[in-house]
Amino acid sequence: MNAAFWRGRRVFLTGHTGFKGGWLSLWLAELGAEVHGYALPPPTDPNFFTATGLDKRLVSSVIADIRDASSLERAMQAARPEVVLHLAAQPLVRQSYAEPVETFAVNVMGTVNLLEAVRKTPGVKAVLNITTDKCYENREWVWPYRENEALGGHDPYSGSKACSELATAAWRRSFLDAAGVQVASARAGNVIGGGDWAADRLVPDFLRALDAGRPLVVRSPLATRPWQHVLEPLSGYLTLAEKLCSEGAAFAEAWNFGPDEADARPVQWIVETLCARVPGAAWQHDAAPQPHEAHTLRLDSAKAHARLGWRPRWILSRALEATLEWHQAWKAGADMAEFSLGQIREYAATEAAA
Repeated sequence: MNAAFWRGRRVFLTGHTGFKGGWLSLWLAELGAEVHGYALPPPTDPNFFTATGLDKRLVSSVIADIRDASSLERAMQAARPEVVLHLAAQPLVRQSYAEPVETFAVNVMGTVNLLEAVRKTPGVKAVLNITTDKCYENREWVWPYRENEALGGHDPYSGSKACSELATAAWRRSFLDAAGVQVASARAGNVIGGGDWAADRLVPDFLRALDAGRPLVVRSPLATRPWQHVLEPLSGYLTLAEKLCSEGAAFAEAWNFGPDEADARPVQWIVETLCARVPGAAWQHDAAPQPHEAHTLRLDSAKAHARLGWRPRWILSRALEATLEWHQAWKAGADMAEFSLGQIREYAATEAAA
């Protein structure tokens, strides 16, 4: 990541109070960017935003809803950003079954509101919409999905993110390309890392069970996902945003940022690896019927390797270790902003895989 590019650059980042948005905001601030955040209050207690005192490192932090188009437009125009990074979302598959209308309102109309605010804000050079690996029409095959695969989604979350991708492409072609604004989307794997307390996510569920002294209950031990540390896709987002600003339309398209093939692992492998590292940890299978979730999901990131020079830096075992280390430091009362920055620096100094 090019610190010289980001130093003093105005960035408008939605979802800065969330897990991925928090890590990205901290990294950008460390690089010298002027970060303006827009999001709802942190979704959990505890949370990364509060644990790291992130609000002290941002130029502004607006607590508001992306469904409020007028508020979003005012905040963006006040920030006068050159780069817009859109991470605000309803990010959970199982919650989307309970709240399907809210999921579509946030993930689809929230994206439309953002793109419309960009149209009304002079000076924006690049927009990056962060969607998900689950935006593809999952056919349960063994091959990784490429960026030109069909979009779709069985559950409301996946379907809403596919719609967000379609809206992004439509606004790019209809309005923003002609206005000189470069627009791309990014699809990452299943991210893990310190500071994630979301419900119905494997590693946070493991840590909650561990702290409570009970076994982790696992729904789908054989489900395979492209696991990666949160810093992996964030490094891709930063690299892509730089390219959008410096080289323009050639990079204004969809991009995958996933782990190497060896790190697409079943849930059971993750759980057993964690249990082997933590004395007293245990897990059990919940065989009760569950809402549908994809069984196999892999991403092909060959385009990012070839055209962006981006590759993963931490293998999955290191990603799991870093997550445990963060949680243990937080429990010990460490300065979590400095601890998180230490992990960012370690990651940035690691050679990318060949």
